[in-house]
Amino acid sequence: MLSPDPPTELLRGSGLRITAPRVMVLRVLADRPHAATVEIIEAVRAELGAVSTQGVYDVLRACCDVGIVRRIQPAGGPARYELRVGDNHHHLVCRLCGAVSDVDCTVGEAPCLEPAEDLGFEIDEAEVVFWGICPGCKPGGKQAGRARARPSNRPAREKNP
Repeated sequence: MLSPDPPTELLRGSGLRITAPRVMVLRVLADRPHAATVEIIEAVRAELGAVSTQGVYDVLRACCDVGIVRRIQPAGGPARYELRVGDNHHHLVCRLCGAVSDVDCTVGEAPCLEPAEDLGFEIDEAEVVFWGICPGCKPGGKQAGRARARPSNRPAREKNP
């Protein structure tokens, strides 16, 4: 779940050193759930000035490694990051604008889904991505009619009449 702790407490609790880039990355993610790396880099640089691209990638990797940040990567799109960890929620992704939203697990506790066969794996997580068209992109929505590139290599599904 999204932690109410400020970034310094998240870092301290995870055993990571508290540094300005780490604090700023966590602040960006608190304000922009599902942010792509490019967005995070731009926002961190706007606040701190010169921060290397590799430095931001290193912060993201370290925070993911200790479990205070979650990385998701919908098919055909960039990696995105969020602070909502510790549950097995899923995501809704708009085929047109690429908007990503959280959706709670459809069954309950992780892994939420069970495969027909586990092939000897000890399964602890299921990742589900629901694809569709967001309200803003549907006809009559606030973004309807704007030129947009598809965020994924998945073709839009045709609706049955």
